[in-house]
Amino acid sequence: MRPFTHYDAHAVEEALTLLKRYNGRAVLNAGGTDLLSALKGEYLLHYPEAIINIKTIPDLAYIREDGDMLRIGALARLSDVVNSPLLRKRYNALAEAAYSVATPQVRNMATLGGNLCQDIRCWYYRYPRHIGGPIGCLRKGNKACLAATGDNRYHAIMGGKGCFAVCPSDTAVALAALNGRIKIVGTRGERSVPVTDFFHPLGNELKRGEMVREIEVPRITGMVRQTFLKFTLRRPVDFAIVSVASVIAVPRGRCREARIALGAVGPAPVRATAAEEWLKGKPISEATAAEAATAALTGARPLRMNSYKVEIAKTLIKRALTS
Repeated sequence: MRPFTHYDAHAVEEALTLLKRYNGRAVLNAGGTDLLSALKGEYLLHYPEAIINIKTIPDLAYIREDGDMLRIGALARLSDVVNSPLLRKRYNALAEAAYSVATPQVRNMATLGGNLCQDIRCWYYRYPRHIGGPIGCLRKGNKACLAATGDNRYHAIMGGKGCFAVCPSDTAVALAALNGRIKIVGTRGERSVPVTDFFHPLGNELKRGEMVREIEVPRITGMVRQTFLKFTLRRPVDFAIVSVASVIAVPRGRCREARIALGAVGPAPVRATAAEEWLKGKPISEATAAEAATAALTGARPLRMNSYKVEIAKTLIKRALTS
């Protein structure tokens, strides 16, 4: 790795001040499970001048219910999410999504905020310097996404615009189905955005000098069925080929409310709103699940090598609804 200046931030305000001082030439480090591989691979065009360690900020690893809201600090580790009795009882889709990430060693280091903010896994974008990179692409100022006409077997089938890399975060998919929001803080104040709006085809909602502080989820009450399913090539350590999270209320045998989110199919978790609307008032059965799966993938636009994702997504939706 190249030399850089290292800081231990002991308050959110200190971290924000350092980000402002370096004006885009510094990056935050929490668990470091994604950042360190980026620094070693040197696939980015510009190497950071400073690394700001935020693990030293106290009181940002909480998991608690506060009135009608579940609040999780950005520094809560994925293992904390997996093992939280509160999450396993009332928000198990999120606990299952966190459990699906990588290995126990990674989950003991990685944070929820970091999992949401991690960089994309596109092999063109992440091509390491020591074997011929970095490769220029749309995210690096080039004119085109190389995957659009190249090897795009793991890229977007929905919502791709310019760049066809998919959102790699498993927890984002569960949070999308749970109507989660991400609280962002900067030197100009604080704002909150829905998880589905946090991700963009060329990055995320964070502006220069901002960081994720908290994740909010409306409190779950009553009998609600939650599921997170993930299809990978290498189990259990790999990134998703397709994932699905569902949150369904079925009082007296008929669906009152359904929330379905698809992962690894677009630049952000995709809410299957057509399927959600179709399910309302209907009993959950193999037939209705199949119809909902078809409705969810109606807008899919596969690339040359990834149409197989459509059938995997449909299968996961059916399994999630009937599990």
